[in-house]
Amino acid sequence: MREIYHFIDGEVVKGTSDRRGDVYNPAIGEVEAQVALANQADVRKAIESSMAAFPAWSATPPAKRAQVMFKFRQLLIDNLGELAELASREHGKTLEDAKGSVSRGLEVVEFACGIPTALKGDFSESVATGVDVHNTRQALGVCAGITPFNFPAMVPMWMFPMALACGNTFVLKPSERDPSCSMRLAELMLEAGAPKGVLNVVNGDKEAVDAILSDPDVKAVSFVGSTAIGRYIYSTGCANGKRVQALCGAKNHMVIMPDADMDQVVDAAMGAAYGSAGERCMAISVAVAVGDDTADRFIEKLAPRVRDLKIGAYNDPEAEMGPVVNQQAKDKILGLVETGIEQGAKLVVDGRDVKLQGYENGFFVGGCLFDNVTTDMDIYKEEIFGPVLATVRSKSYDDAITMINDHAYGNGTAIFTRDGDAARDFAKRIQVGMVGVNVPIPVPVAYHSFGGWKDSLFGDHSIHGMEGVRFYTKLKTITSRWPSGIREGAAFNFTSGSDV
Repeated sequence: MREIYHFIDGEVVKGTSDRRGDVYNPAIGEVEAQVALANQADVRKAIESSMAAFPAWSATPPAKRAQVMFKFRQLLIDNLGELAELASREHGKTLEDAKGSVSRGLEVVEFACGIPTALKGDFSESVATGVDVHNTRQALGVCAGITPFNFPAMVPMWMFPMALACGNTFVLKPSERDPSCSMRLAELMLEAGAPKGVLNVVNGDKEAVDAILSDPDVKAVSFVGSTAIGRYIYSTGCANGKRVQALCGAKNHMVIMPDADMDQVVDAAMGAAYGSAGERCMAISVAVAVGDDTADRFIEKLAPRVRDLKIGAYNDPEAEMGPVVNQQAKDKILGLVETGIEQGAKLVVDGRDVKLQGYENGFFVGGCLFDNVTTDMDIYKEEIFGPVLATVRSKSYDDAITMINDHAYGNGTAIFTRDGDAARDFAKRIQVGMVGVNVPIPVPVAYHSFGGWKDSLFGDHSIHGMEGVRFYTKLKTITSRWPSGIREGAAFNFTSGSDV
């Protein structure tokens, strides 16, 4: 059986721990690899490697670091098919979905290629007589990333390219469910010209996470995952003096106004609710139809499309949706669907009994569609992280706004309408970090930043874009005066330009 270890100081390293985790192929429901689970000593070895690499890498001119990123970008393009295959085999998503996610990660690398511009400081001349002020952004040191199973290529690339371009070194702890992408990315980074130790990968579970959070030489931690774990990582990391950004769970609403183009709405809902089997924090999991007539038209058009979803293994070219990641995820989804029925929601499309010939042991769940969901139900309140869409009937546009703003999560939302006034008002009033107008999955492009509000984000900075640059750097402001033949004597008070 294939063994997956760690990537430390430019080499594959077995580590000192004898613990192992199973890596499944979700389509067949069988273990296809075993991954080493790092202990504290393994994590420390990776951190020490990154510490040793930091002085020279941070002193490397940004333009030269950008050259490494340009080479890394080309290697990603050359190896896109391989990376997608690794992601699909261990996660279950279709190859086309995996290729798309690698491409979205590639966009962040492309932004990182422009790091000399992003690191430019400000300069103010003559703020007082003969006094100038300028600022710079400098690297933090060793940074770490803890990434989820649902995007094993994209999310790591939302983190380490930005951190490295800013002059930091990085220790990546990917999900132990699908670790192969991160190992391959580290190899490509080394091939692109990054010195040994600049990017290290340690595979593991909570023991590795706690080792990262408690190590005094890790200066910043980036996390993407569930809210419960994100809250723990944020509080523990901050208690240990680290800068932390924790991007967490979601319950994303799509408001359907009566004037919306219903064909466009249904196309959007299909991709946003059922793409990647619903295993993404920007999935639309609640459709809020304003008015019963709107809801009736929506369900009538959507239900047959959900029933006709093409479900298959990742390498089936006709598959629109693959399996979920493991049996535990499948059981949770099916349990919440059952709870929805018990609490009074109407299950319009039941995808619980999907069986595929030749893949009987795979972790497949068909598309599920609920109607008449209310805000007190578990399927409304909880993040299901599966192919389940809950339809809520709202009496008015204002009620829909209130419903979304009252929810604990504030990651993403969307409105579908032809009314520009309604769209503008929605974007202004809604208490959510990322908003789409006739766009169902409003993931910002790489030169903007990704991040939610409320329980969807802990920390002061979103990820990638200029927020990423700010997170991975610290600001230094220099006030200088050079002798010019003017002597003013001692000053015992604060001075400003207005005092001159």
